[in-house]
Amino acid sequence: MTKDERLTEFICSLEPDQDPILEQIEEEARAERVPIIRKETGAFLKTWVAAVRPKAILEVGTAVGYSALTMASAAGPDCQITTIESYEKRIIAARENFKRAGRKEQVRLLEGDAGAILPTLPKEAFDLIFMDAAKGQYLTWLPAVLERLRPGGVLISDNVLQEGDILQSRFAVERRDRTIHSRMRGYLSRLKRMEGLETAIVPIGDGVTVSVKKCKGSWIDRDRHLWT
Repeated sequence: MTKDERLTEFICSLEPDQDPILEQIEEEARAERVPIIRKETGAFLKTWVAAVRPKAILEVGTAVGYSALTMASAAGPDCQITTIESYEKRIIAARENFKRAGRKEQVRLLEGDAGAILPTLPKEAFDLIFMDAAKGQYLTWLPAVLERLRPGGVLISDNVLQEGDILQSRFAVERRDRTIHSRMRGYLSRLKRMEGLETAIVPIGDGVTVSVKKCKGSWIDRDRHLWT
């Protein structure tokens, strides 16, 4: 076990027990190899939810609903969570999990491809957005995602370091992973270069970014050259 792995294990050992239903959902997801947020990432996410105190959260990538329920546990009862998922089997599981956790009314699940659904959502309607879906699509979805984030809102993106492969050159990774590798590097560069965002890349879990939308109005016009 490496030093970093020991440190992560120690950090996770400090986490208090979570709600029994959420604990059960986590165990079921891990047993079925469903990709869900790591324990340390969950704690990081809950802290941001508690700090932002959002009235409206958007999640791109529901899976079985674990991360949405994690955020709900830190949010106020008047916070509405909208989450998007396209995989039918996971949609069924997520709806059941929201019901089990007593969050059926608080969490709205939209079925379909995020690329098609995002443009239909109201602009500047969300205080916090969590990206945790197809990593190769982050860059494609970013303009629509940022348009849905209110000024001062926070965008959190998960799994941005790709188990450390992001450090490698494009030709050092497996051929099948090169497109995602290039797109994720482009996504990180875009987040860091945009004038209208303040972004930190945090090496927790498999890497997360935290971006704050700094200003209102013409911020996307000033950065329009970055989209070409």
